[in-house]
Amino acid sequence: MEVILREDIDKLGTRGQVVKVAPGYARNFLLPKRLAVAATEANKKIVEQERQAHLRKEAKAKGEAEELGKLMGAVSVTIAQKAGEADQLFGSVTSGNIADALAGQGYAVEKKKIQLDEPIKQLGEYKVPVRLHKDVTVEVTVNVVKEE
Repeated sequence: MEVILREDIDKLGTRGQVVKVAPGYARNFLLPKRLAVAATEANKKIVEQERQAHLRKEAKAKGEAEELGKLMGAVSVTIAQKAGEADQLFGSVTSGNIADALAGQGYAVEKKKIQLDEPIKQLGEYKVPVRLHKDVTVEVTVNVVKEE
């Protein structure tokens, strides 16, 4: 069965692409979740209009993310935590802590956009990538210091 995708789907295709799928997959998953529509001429025109609108919206979002990225390029965040003898933290610094510190400086960034592989457990200076858009990533300097 041929369908037109309305969203990007991993290992299947991108928005607006006509793909051939099993009838059950289309009937039970793609169509009810509105991820795809049947491949008719009328639907092709509608999906093409949706795709053009999505591309315009995506370009605007990318532009805004690039502007924010330029502003955040030189941002440095200091987080004070309690630490033991060997600069080992009691607890850890997570993406939520970094998001709160950025919010304190006036940058509203969701914690899920902060790409911290594992929580920081040592004192020191770290470069943490922040993914503002799928094409825009900025590194923020995080200083973890001992709380007095």
